[in-house]
Amino acid sequence: MEAPLFPADFGLYLVLTNPVAGYEKCTEQAVRLGVRFVQLRMKKAPPDAVLEKARTLKGITAGSQTLFIVNDCVETAIKADADGVHLGQEDMPLDKARRLWPDRGKVFGLSTHNSRQEADARSLCPHYIGVGPVFATPTKDVPDPTLGLIQMGSIIDASPLVCVAIGGIDAKNLGAVLAHGAKNFAVVRAVNQSADPGQAMSELMEIRQEFKAKTGCPQG
Repeated sequence: MEAPLFPADFGLYLVLTNPVAGYEKCTEQAVRLGVRFVQLRMKKAPPDAVLEKARTLKGITAGSQTLFIVNDCVETAIKADADGVHLGQEDMPLDKARRLWPDRGKVFGLSTHNSRQEADARSLCPHYIGVGPVFATPTKDVPDPTLGLIQMGSIIDASPLVCVAIGGIDAKNLGAVLAHGAKNFAVVRAVNQSADPGQAMSELMEIRQEFKAKTGCPQG
């Protein structure tokens, strides 16, 4: 049996989209802080620009515990030798992506937006699923319906998969997200809009550690 590629309770998952401090600085700070995942999401950028940035960020994460993930495009992930790819419901099917990229040790993530999609994901065996959007978020041109805390918690509680809550999560509402059952959480604006991404990430990680200490959960 293969060893897990990452712990099931890893906490912060950073999604990078137009960060004001720059992609490189955010990634460098994530590596310094031991953030487990950094995902590159450049939705409207030309493919060549995405690939160039992906190769640069992979160079920063190489040799660290931070896994570098490319959003949407498995071909770009392959060319950049990323650690994995994250697929949306309208992207290449996960089973096809695995056939295209059979290298051992690569991470495949999948977005889910409701309980039916979570149930369907089980047979595909992604390494993790995104669950959201928890709160309203402007990061998509056509946003998916907001789940809210109760529905998010219900999906996570019922799922055998590693779950990552996503959508409008920041330092103000992270405590409530954790209290409703999320062990892992992805952030976009909370770090991308900060001029000091290291401080923004540190604050989120501290909130998680304080929550775990108060609830008696093992530290991780």
